[in-house]
Amino acid sequence: MADSVAITLLRHGLTEANERRSYLGWTDSPLSLKGEKEILDLRGSYPQYEKIHTSDLPRCIETARLLFPDVVPIKHPAFREMNFGSWEGRTYEELKTDGDYQKWLERPMEAMVPGGESYPAFSKRIQNGWSQLISGEESQYVLMTHGGVVRELLVRYAPMEKSFFDWGISHGMGYELIWEDRNSLRRGERCTLLQVAPIMGKQNG
Repeated sequence: MADSVAITLLRHGLTEANERRSYLGWTDSPLSLKGEKEILDLRGSYPQYEKIHTSDLPRCIETARLLFPDVVPIKHPAFREMNFGSWEGRTYEELKTDGDYQKWLERPMEAMVPGGESYPAFSKRIQNGWSQLISGEESQYVLMTHGGVVRELLVRYAPMEKSFFDWGISHGMGYELIWEDRNSLRRGERCTLLQVAPIMGKQNG
């Protein structure tokens, strides 16, 4: 295990838009009061990592700052959430009669979001960012990102196969993926171990 690599994928805290259950992609929304409290309550549950990678959107940067106050995050636009285009900030109730939205609900992995991204474009962007991320020599990576990004990476790299929508990721939490050697990671193989993060309770009691 001398050349093992662990990558922790975390989802940002609950935002005001999340509480409204509206689509939130490239636009941003601040953490809600509840979301901020939840993140602060989790602060002692994670190791204080030396390096944190994040999406470049403020909700991820703010979550990383609250969880890991002594680390300046390294920002990656490639790990943004899917771009929901003209649906940004709108809810199911507001969109349910929209024809394009109905088509997207029927074929979410194929249909184009008006003014936004298709799933294949989103997936390609994430994979390009992933290839750049793992080109380094770190043995422990931490990526603070979005629910859709975490799901996309789990679909590809988790030991067990699940569909995109079968993965659940709570705000402020995520998964740690472990590869026994760096070469298997770079070959695109699935990880050998998957653990829910944070793994243990608060270290400070």
